[in-house]
Amino acid sequence: MTLIKEIDYGTPESPSVKSVTLTIDGKSVTVPEGTSIMRAAMEVGTEIPKLCATDSIKAFGSCRLCVIEVEGRNGTPASCTTPVAPGISVKTQTPRLAAIRRGVMELYISDHPLDCLTCAANGDCELQDMAGAVGLRDVRYGYDGANHVFARNNGEVNFDWKPKDESNPYFSYDPSKCIVCNRCVRACEEVQGTFALTISGRGFDSRVSPGMDEAFMESECVSCGACVQACPTATLIEKSVVAVGQPEHSEITTCAYCGVGCTFKAEMRGEEVVRMVPWKDGKANHGHSCIKGRFAYGYAQHGDRILNPMIRESIDQPWRVVSWDEAVGFAADRLKAAQEKYGKNAVGVITSSRCTNEESYLVQKLARQGFRNNNTDTCARVCHSPTGYGLAQAFGTSAGTQDFDSVDDADVILVMGANPTDAHPVFGSRMKKRLREGAKLIVIDPRRIDLVKSPHIKADYHLPLKPGTNVAMVTALAHVIVTENLANLDFVKARCDWDEYQDWAAFVANDRYSPEALESVLGVPAADIRGAARLYASGGNGAIYYGLGVTEHSQGSTTVMGIANLAMATGNLGRRGVGVNPLRGQNNVQGSCDMGSFPHELPGYRHISNDAARQAFEKDWGVSLDPEPGLRIPNMFDAAIEGTFKGLYVQGEDILQSDPDTRHVSRALANMDIVIVQDLFLVETANYAHVFLPGATFLEKDGTFTNAERRIQRVTKVMSPKNGYADWEVTQLLANKLGLNWNYADASEIMDEIARLTPSFAGVSFKRLAEAGSLQWPVNDASPDGMPIMHIESFARGKGKFVITEYVPTEEKVGPRFPLLLTTGRILSQYNVGAQTRRTENSQWHPEDVLEIHPHDAEDRGVRDGDWVKVASRAGETTLRAKITDRVAPGVVYTTFHHPTTQANVVTTDNSDWATNCPEYKVTAVQISTTNGPTDWQHQYRELTEQSRRIASTIDAAE
Repeated sequence: MTLIKEIDYGTPESPSVKSVTLTIDGKSVTVPEGTSIMRAAMEVGTEIPKLCATDSIKAFGSCRLCVIEVEGRNGTPASCTTPVAPGISVKTQTPRLAAIRRGVMELYISDHPLDCLTCAANGDCELQDMAGAVGLRDVRYGYDGANHVFARNNGEVNFDWKPKDESNPYFSYDPSKCIVCNRCVRACEEVQGTFALTISGRGFDSRVSPGMDEAFMESECVSCGACVQACPTATLIEKSVVAVGQPEHSEITTCAYCGVGCTFKAEMRGEEVVRMVPWKDGKANHGHSCIKGRFAYGYAQHGDRILNPMIRESIDQPWRVVSWDEAVGFAADRLKAAQEKYGKNAVGVITSSRCTNEESYLVQKLARQGFRNNNTDTCARVCHSPTGYGLAQAFGTSAGTQDFDSVDDADVILVMGANPTDAHPVFGSRMKKRLREGAKLIVIDPRRIDLVKSPHIKADYHLPLKPGTNVAMVTALAHVIVTENLANLDFVKARCDWDEYQDWAAFVANDRYSPEALESVLGVPAADIRGAARLYASGGNGAIYYGLGVTEHSQGSTTVMGIANLAMATGNLGRRGVGVNPLRGQNNVQGSCDMGSFPHELPGYRHISNDAARQAFEKDWGVSLDPEPGLRIPNMFDAAIEGTFKGLYVQGEDILQSDPDTRHVSRALANMDIVIVQDLFLVETANYAHVFLPGATFLEKDGTFTNAERRIQRVTKVMSPKNGYADWEVTQLLANKLGLNWNYADASEIMDEIARLTPSFAGVSFKRLAEAGSLQWPVNDASPDGMPIMHIESFARGKGKFVITEYVPTEEKVGPRFPLLLTTGRILSQYNVGAQTRRTENSQWHPEDVLEIHPHDAEDRGVRDGDWVKVASRAGETTLRAKITDRVAPGVVYTTFHHPTTQANVVTTDNSDWATNCPEYKVTAVQISTTNGPTDWQHQYRELTEQSRRIASTIDAAE
């Protein structure tokens, strides 16, 4: 095992297709036009000394260490800012250059601490490396003059010195070691796009400053780590490196947070993670990261982790620690008993969007081969199931059309019901970069998200529609496109069903769908809707990105089809810079759907009633499969309350906290005879569990994740599972107790089976992934290297299908009792139900869920900022603190659901999407009132949780 070292070429790669040939130190070099001489030299193995240059940001030319000589030219230009030219001859090392570089290094070292042996960056410090590279042996200037190194000079206070900033829990900032190379400032601007850092002062007084000389935690810094990664010294350094020391080996793996799927180097000492460093060759993130992936991995070592299996006869008893054999045996016996008493359909499974493809595949296989039913569902049901249905109807595939790189060619970006900078921050940074380059932006969201206005970015149109009116909005946009002759009829005639288009066009052209007619429904000025429609249709390459604000509605599937209609009508499909792009919430939402986790579909989105597909699995698995779809999650709950569904195996999904109408979920779980929870912690669902099977983190297992752009990437085990088993191995233990005789030796064998039975994965294997780095399905004979852009020549279904999208108002309506609309979402520092991020330092940024309320609504109710308020709906009530802000419109309130003490889903209803049963989280009629503290339900729930998490001691268990 070795430490993976990536080559730093000093400056970014040139996109030019034209080549230039030059000579560097006598070697002929051919590179793309526009390449810097520094990069050209590195291409042939010649590393020119540098400090201010790195290939993730633009050339700057400030350190003067990378000087060169060009034959026939005067002076010694900086190689980082000097482009190649045909036929020139460059020298990178001469006596004159050596003397200049040593002189420059002397100046740097004369104002730098000489504590290399005790410095945390010792062995990984570019200043140290460059001192050696230029042959520095002495510093003529001494250390007695003005400096930033010592707190006191000759006994006097040194006002040029500043103490370390330790405010950020993940990294420290030591101004005394700063060489003012500007790399951190430029990384914050160019890579992250937050502009939180600047250089304050001039000349000798120059210093890196977060904001207006603030502490990092008080500034606008989002802790993405780009500045730390860019720093060439120990000025900005991870606290984990200070505590543990420099890593000695590393492995490439994939982040287990959001659907972007960032690739990281897990840098280790033994089996301890020293730091997670974004991998430059990661095709989803290109060396960037966010606070979660970069720093929030500490949950893997948290004291709350349960590492031993536990069982109990009933949920009012304390847990009893048992062996793995006893736990899976107990679970298997209970499952068998439930089926014997109530029938084969009395039990089911829920797969996880946080687990690997291989693990999700085995869990749905357990239901189909072991239980002999199709009662399998996944948390994707409660987020992106309308995406699968809607896009399959329109295009023939249940996934997004583009890769993330495609955004670089977008001219108009339409973001609907998504908050990329918080929920998908690495892609959000990529999007912001394109917007700074001149792309236009349309935001459709009830809330003023950061993209609407942030440093150097302002949306051309923000359409703050009323929650629940998405279908009306896309239809109004379509009305403008059709009636103003903005449709791309050549594309439509060539690629889509023309008769269906004509029916659709006649439908949307009706005056009742005009922006003017729908203005009162939407709450958005008609002129803004018309302007946005014109911009999207005629502004060049138009790309649509959408999230849960589209899908988590009673008409989620209808809106997805409406979005597809817009893209087809304008010809914005089948090339770079366009497309329909769902931003998936969790790391493997796409993969869990791909793996056949839904009750009506086998892996690869083939309906269970498809005889040919079903027979392939029957032959491979040696059983007959039920051709009828099984129960969805809401159906399981309803059947449990009725008394006909009695057993559930839940892997890596906290349904009690994440699913709507918490009281309903609680009643369902309480009425089951056997609930098996497999997770890292005693999550909320475990309150009702009879068996707890400890899970493994992404650091402790092998497998694959599939991100939002259909990119299949390896997850690599970097440490032994603390619970003893990877999650797929736990499922295999349970399957074998049920008599299935599985004998997978490793995760790669599971992927081989997936590839054998799933046409879109036919060319996928761990070996192929190791060679390619990642692959975007479909990977088969027709596209052996994957398909970054889909539907290039034709749609998967043949002709694109236009679907008439009639707006049907949600049943959840405001009135005198409940006059406000609650919508929910996520925040940057926390993830989903917070089980992982709440057990890291990320909670310093978001210690509790709060309710955003407009100043007008707050004033009407006597609510002040920070007050406890009660949120009541038709389903229930909860309390949390108020945050008064104009981010939300009057009549709309907003909260997150990351903290179980809030119980935000107590107030959400059981309304759901008509096609997929995806819950309508985004529209709940509520009333807000001041209160003194938690509700009775919250008190009762807290008592239940404390009661449920009792673990019997060894003596108690023996008795």
